Amino acid sequence: MAPPLQPRKNLDRVRRMCGLFGYVGPFTLVEPEMEFLKNFSVRRGQDSSGIVFHEGSSLRVFRGDFSIKKLWNSVVWANPRFLAGHSRLITNGHDDNQPVVRDGVITLHNGIILNSAKLWAQIGKVPKLEIDTEIIPALIAHFLAKGFSLRRAAESTLDAVEGEANCILIDSHSGEVAVMSNNGSLYIGDLKGGIAISSEFFPLQKVGSKNIKQIIGVNLIGSLECRGDIEESDLRRARTNLVPKPASPLRTEMVPDIISRNLRRCSRCILTETMPFISFDEHGVCNYCRSYKPHKSLGGLEVLFEEIVSKSGPEGRVLFPFSGGRDSSFGLHIATKTLGLKPIAYTYDWGMITDLGRRNQSLMCAKLGVEHIVVSANIAKKRENIRRNVAAWLRNPHLGMVNLFTAGDKHFFQHVPDIQRQTGVAANLWSFNPLETTHFKTGFLGIPPDFESTKVYKTGLAPQIRYQSLRGLEFIRNPAYLNRSIWDTLSGEYFRSVQKKSSYFQLFDYTAWNEEEVEKTLDDYGWERATDTSTSWRIGDGTAAFYNYIFYSLAGFTEHDTLRSNQVREGHISRSTALDLVSAENQPRYASIRWYLEAIGLNFSEVMLRINEVSSNLPAVKTY
Repeated sequence: MAPPLQPRKNLDRVRRMCGLFGYVGPFTLVEPEMEFLKNFSVRRGQDSSGIVFHEGSSLRVFRGDFSIKKLWNSVVWANPRFLAGHSRLITNGHDDNQPVVRDGVITLHNGIILNSAKLWAQIGKVPKLEIDTEIIPALIAHFLAKGFSLRRAAESTLDAVEGEANCILIDSHSGEVAVMSNNGSLYIGDLKGGIAISSEFFPLQKVGSKNIKQIIGVNLIGSLECRGDIEESDLRRARTNLVPKPASPLRTEMVPDIISRNLRRCSRCILTETMPFISFDEHGVCNYCRSYKPHKSLGGLEVLFEEIVSKSGPEGRVLFPFSGGRDSSFGLHIATKTLGLKPIAYTYDWGMITDLGRRNQSLMCAKLGVEHIVVSANIAKKRENIRRNVAAWLRNPHLGMVNLFTAGDKHFFQHVPDIQRQTGVAANLWSFNPLETTHFKTGFLGIPPDFESTKVYKTGLAPQIRYQSLRGLEFIRNPAYLNRSIWDTLSGEYFRSVQKKSSYFQLFDYTAWNEEEVEKTLDDYGWERATDTSTSWRIGDGTAAFYNYIFYSLAGFTEHDTLRSNQVREGHISRSTALDLVSAENQPRYASIRWYLEAIGLNFSEVMLRINEVSSNLPAVKTY
């Protein structure tokens, strides 16, 4: 007997951005194919799971707030001819899980529904659960009650919802099984006389499925002999919420008086005298301005299109790394609407993408009809690594070590080649904003700015050796950094900066980044803004509010100062406008900081008091 199929090792494991799998057919459930589909779904999350299967005349639903592998081994079945399941990572609550059962309709859903509150009001019903998925079976049942077929009810539901909706649906009264998707993140294929289902093309291909089809719209895939009986079981274990809700009001009285320091700024841009390696000439102009080279296009979007097609073929299929931030959201619009490419969006969730960021991902992928592949890390471990490093930093603050807080997201780069191989997509298109270059983050460690470089991130082995050796000196000075996160940090830096990258294209190498155009385009989509800041930059990143608070408190500037200074140099905005903007943008984002600290298990008040204590004794702070 051939050994069971196994997915690749080291595929890391989103709120409802889960992996779906299933099988429906005339014969008993097939193995080891289902085992492989189940295991592959784990890379999208493994902290909660669910299974529904048909046995006898009943549909049996099992939900667990633990991994699909454990649930799979906990459930006993005899000869099911239909089974569907999901594997999901919990990031903000664990009381509700899938499959969701409502009014005789069973639903497994990958995505986020953005307008559920509005839809509940429209159909005159109220939710029983917190999970947004519940609106889907409620809508299906609402339309079925009007005499619609399951296909028509599902189509009407797709028309009504906003956000990604990739679903396996079972009407327990008719026994019909359907799949539906509004962005193509769901596939079916013929397998041993039945139909296999997966959130991605690759696992279906791997298990030998034929005639694999990407779902856009609604497909009926089977009919079960059942009479409306649904047996539900919730298997729970004691666990801590990965993102506890704040239990007390925010304390906002601990703001250091940075403005009163009267820092000298460049007379041309707005960089302060605390910027590493800064110097001013007799006119008060800084060396960053004197060395700056305006952005030059490589030839325009037409050239970019031709180069991508030469690599990926006439269909223009391209892998699009997608954070859900403003630049990648705008870039996805350009790739799809302006260039006419067929992107597959790829997101790496390392536990610091906020719900706002996920909602914007769902919005853009749904409205643009773009398939969305999510690879999720072991969130609990990633957050524990962050906690250890933040705690170590607080013992002996050094501005050059703040980058350590974001080391865990660098594995984003690790999965690009794997996903390219699995999807057969040759080229990848990124949308880094070249004006986001922040020399100061390594400058505080003692590395002078490379004014000749045009890259947001410095790559190559030699720069990494130097960078890590300087970090190593701080590890020796502060042994608390010598914790279990080291391998995660070093391996992430390898994948970002050393691993060879092929067929790599950068959107803003070919066209200028224009903030006004970006903002207007996103507003047209209804892209969501944060409520605690005036800027739209990095609002889906849970770490940015915290590290910018540190830089603002201890150095008197943030990333916003460097971005606005680059815009001044490009002639996009005036110096006075830049000053007005950072005056608002540098204000502490307390709600976001609180979310971040509680997510990693640190006390908000204690951490803020410690940072403010350090800022009141600035000469003792190490810089470079």
